[in-house]
Amino acid sequence: MSDQSYFATAARGLETLLVTELVSFGAVEVEEAIGGVHFQGPLQVALRACLWSRLASRILAPIAEFAADTTDQLYDGVRQIDWRQHLDITSSLAVDAHVSQSKIDHSRYALLRVKDAVVDQLRDSNGQRPNIDPLDPDLRLNLYLFRNRATISIDLSGAALHKRGYRSDGLSAPLKENLAAAILLSCDWPAIHAAGGAFLDPMCGSGTLPLEAAMIATDSAPGLHREHFGFLGWRQFDGQHWDELLEEAEARKIAGLERQHPPLIGYDENTRAIRQAWEHARAAGVDRWVHFERRELGQVEPPATESGLLVTNPPYGERLGEASDLPPLYNRLGEKMCAFGGWQAGVITSEVELGRAIGLRAHQRTPLYNGALKCQLLHFTLDETNHWKSLADGAGRPVARRLTAEAEMLANRLRKNRKKLSKWLKAERLECYRLYDADLPEFNMAIDIYGDEVHLQEYQAPKDVPEQKAERRVRDAVSAVMQVLEVPNGAVHTKQRQRQKGVSQYQRQDRRGVLKQVNEGDLRFLVNLSDYIDTGLFLDHRPTRQLLRSLAAGTRFLNLFAYTGTASVYAAAGGAAETTTVDMSRTYTDWAQKNMQLNGFDGPQHQFVQADCLSWLEQPQKSYDLIFLDPPSFSNSKGMDGTFDIQRDHVRILQSVIKFLASGGILIFSNNLRSFKLDSDQLPGLKIEELSNQTLPPDFARNPRIHNCWRIERA
Repeated sequence: MSDQSYFATAARGLETLLVTELVSFGAVEVEEAIGGVHFQGPLQVALRACLWSRLASRILAPIAEFAADTTDQLYDGVRQIDWRQHLDITSSLAVDAHVSQSKIDHSRYALLRVKDAVVDQLRDSNGQRPNIDPLDPDLRLNLYLFRNRATISIDLSGAALHKRGYRSDGLSAPLKENLAAAILLSCDWPAIHAAGGAFLDPMCGSGTLPLEAAMIATDSAPGLHREHFGFLGWRQFDGQHWDELLEEAEARKIAGLERQHPPLIGYDENTRAIRQAWEHARAAGVDRWVHFERRELGQVEPPATESGLLVTNPPYGERLGEASDLPPLYNRLGEKMCAFGGWQAGVITSEVELGRAIGLRAHQRTPLYNGALKCQLLHFTLDETNHWKSLADGAGRPVARRLTAEAEMLANRLRKNRKKLSKWLKAERLECYRLYDADLPEFNMAIDIYGDEVHLQEYQAPKDVPEQKAERRVRDAVSAVMQVLEVPNGAVHTKQRQRQKGVSQYQRQDRRGVLKQVNEGDLRFLVNLSDYIDTGLFLDHRPTRQLLRSLAAGTRFLNLFAYTGTASVYAAAGGAAETTTVDMSRTYTDWAQKNMQLNGFDGPQHQFVQADCLSWLEQPQKSYDLIFLDPPSFSNSKGMDGTFDIQRDHVRILQSVIKFLASGGILIFSNNLRSFKLDSDQLPGLKIEELSNQTLPPDFARNPRIHNCWRIERA
């Protein structure tokens, strides 16, 4: 059979491991890419990847590529494919789409055009049309539209390959199976096991890491327990090759289960998690060789083997426990690890400070991504040279750096500001705040703290400042920040804020898509420190959010121009009976939903609407008891009709919003246009109280015009 081209998708950070794996399957012309690996080979190689890949998310078989500057071109290109060669007329169909840097910028609309083209062609040629089943189709298609070129692929995997087929509903924040496998492979588990080493996860949850370790040890194909693959509904599928692969996999697993294996152990303090882990082990067929037991961390002891691998995915703010409880937990973990002399260890975390709190020296750090959350896998050699330090010892502090005279001046100001804010930050339980805002003329920038990382915005330098001098000052600022805050260079994110117009003010500065969890009091939010000037959490709106929380009990809450939904989270935390979050961006409405779910607010009473707020307000809506209106200063987004200017249009939009304010309801109106003037004369019948000063937090005291805020009610 001749070679064909394929693309294996994978989580970021797994691409290099996936290259090695695909080569072992017989793939050729293997080429690493962002988010996956291109490879070639006969169909049998792709089927083997579906069955045996521990790392891939999906295996795609491209069948067409063409230019698609418009949706009509996309439709025509898909329609030119002879779909009778791929899809039976009685089968069901689904389409996934990913759109990037293209004139067609709406993935939902793009996938609908692909679906229409397939359905229309088959209906015209056969008089019948296939059914659409987005959840469990016979055949799943994939559209990748990048720089106006469309690639149409058959999704050979169907459901994502991390779904091994043995797992029931897991507990909160489960580790995906392919990420667990990547962690084990990065820690060299196959070699450790081959040398007689044991395995232990002291905080195993529902057992993902021990189960993946057991499947590797017993040579069990990760896809052997899946009931369905996408290629089973593809007309070009070769059943003979698949039967041969299944027969081989069954034989290898039987042989692997018959061999003797060192202990493979998972402990957790949660009884329900241990019960689920056993259920999963039985479903995977490895319950003979893996052992789960309820134990607290303090009760964990190494098995009677000279070597092994300890790997764990402890809480790191995405799941169990309060953030303040985590450093002591990590420190106890490090202390326990010291008992495993002669072992290797791997710990995954998203927080640099939590890694330091382990109190042991990591000899390697591997970047990985748990979904969009950037993490690092810390590798440890547990021997007599790796001495544990308690938190009181200040474990893992970075070495001080030599500063220039100007950088030292900035460093002194940062120390002064941090000392001034320290009591307030502790009382408010804040880890995200503005530390510096153009205090010194030499350093015209804002420096914001987000937990253990720093967001540095350089205001555009005047034209009379040489570019080299401006760049040197940024380097000096980064050095000062690293020394004062004791953070590594990679934890400082630098941006340049300049006067921008129209849609350019919202354009990405990077495309990493990395989300970091941060805490604000008792609430948690996801921020993106790399891609945009605005991170997803407006720090100056903190008191405004707290005001909304105090007013929200029992209310129907409406959040307009909602951005990432942080105000909705505060309203829900304040006891709002229901929330409606409206924003034009799919990215932001999805982000808002994640923020709500992160804080435990999920259910039909919390609605998320992707729509132009101005158009949405023109439609009949129910009334709301509490409304937050925080529009942009200016917008000419493609999703809007015409332009929006807050100074010009604020009377019109306020009049529209008031129509939906229930009797006795409250509207909080805010914006960030420094020159803004509220035209109260054009708003008769309203009681208007300015709250700009009352909603100015201490960390923005140097910048009192950072935002405007009013409380508005019917008179």
